[in-house]
Amino acid sequence: MSTLKEQPVLPIAEPEAFGAVKTAIETSFATGKIRDFLRSLEQKGARIREFEFVLSKGLLGPKAEADYKRLPDGDQGQIRELYLASLEKVAPELRQQFFRLYSYY
Repeated sequence: MSTLKEQPVLPIAEPEAFGAVKTAIETSFATGKIRDFLRSLEQKGARIREFEFVLSKGLLGPKAEADYKRLPDGDQGQIRELYLASLEKVAPELRQQFFRLYSYY
């Protein structure tokens, strides 16, 4: 039954660009940096789930958007999934502190 919960391993077409964007996401959501990342989102008026907006404002780093745009659709989808999974793992107390970033209004 556990196979239903496992995501299939999809081949990465552009490993270099994929790795760069993945690292940018992982760095932004790292324990020591997440509070600063959330503050930067708040200052820019971004909602945390608006991935393309976050990229366009350079909040994941200056090169992340260019690297992301180099990726084919399948790789972009995997990056979006990684980003969305990462934002859901943020500690509840931080999510409460930055509740407006997480809201849907």
